[in-house]
Amino acid sequence: MRVRAPAPARAPARTRPWGPAAVRGAYVVVVSLMLALVPVVPARAADNGSWSVYPVAAQVAARPYFYLSAGPGQTLTDKVAVQNRTGEPLTFRLYAADAYNTPRDGGFAVRTADETMRGVGAWARLARSRITVAGHRTVTVPFTLRVPAGAEPGDHPGAIVALDERVEPGGGKLALGIRRAVGARVYLRVSGPALPALAVSRLRVGPHRPLLLGTGTATVSYTLRNTGNVTLRPSVRLTARGLFGRTLLDRRAARVPAELLPGQSVRLTETWRGTPVLDRAAVRVDARAREASASAGVSFYAVPWLPLTVLVFVVVAMVAGWRMRARFRDGRATLRHHRFAVRRGLRDQGQ
Repeated sequence: MRVRAPAPARAPARTRPWGPAAVRGAYVVVVSLMLALVPVVPARAADNGSWSVYPVAAQVAARPYFYLSAGPGQTLTDKVAVQNRTGEPLTFRLYAADAYNTPRDGGFAVRTADETMRGVGAWARLARSRITVAGHRTVTVPFTLRVPAGAEPGDHPGAIVALDERVEPGGGKLALGIRRAVGARVYLRVSGPALPALAVSRLRVGPHRPLLLGTGTATVSYTLRNTGNVTLRPSVRLTARGLFGRTLLDRRAARVPAELLPGQSVRLTETWRGTPVLDRAAVRVDARAREASASAGVSFYAVPWLPLTVLVFVVVAMVAGWRMRARFRDGRATLRHHRFAVRRGLRDQGQ
């Protein structure tokens, strides 16, 4: 995941160009905020190859993430481990952050340290906010998580993040600096009613017809939103029926987030290949997760506009030609009748 943020306040280069004089601003790109599972330490840690962040293992078994449960007003304590996998000492800034889904693909991401926190990021306090870890060593840091008395029930996802304080120079004319961070996910469940709910909205179908006859493609886009208070693992099915009930499409959507966090929404797009040449298609999106379900539908007309335009032009040309021929024949008949009448009049006058 990439997050673009201003350079730290303590860095003088922040307010001066790092590159040519034409560059008037400097930015820091926080990359590799990796929250995936990689089996490298006793607890399956999030790591980027240089350092790892993971929950301190419990006595019973290792934990891949922090799975915590608490009631409103309750306080929890736990420990996070930061392992330096390089041979040089590394200094990290530690902080707790709220999690969200990226709007484009629904990936799990966390807020940067300077963003406003409303959940885990605001409730968790680490015993140390900055640590230096020697090469091939591990530092354990306790933290306290105080759930407010008025906290809403349900899931509150977040992460404990270790941000490398070094700013690596980046290439390009924008003089970007790169900072890397790794976080261990926190799944906090506040006791109370669990209300799973989904919503599907803004369903659009954008057909792309070929110039000539033949099947085309269409882009099916829709917004999937978690309107409940618990994390959902949704599945989505796309269907389309023709004018007379013929099945045009029936398959599961491929691009669906593995986890849709409470209150989050994502804009998803699917490519439909082999759309009909000439039909009225009713497209439907059905989403399901646990006890929650939602659907939306829209219709569109598949019309081969270029062949139809050519056909209309040909028909119009044929009709115009027929009418011109008919007028020509009528004109010739009128002329013959007029000549006959003139000759007949002349004969009558001669008699």
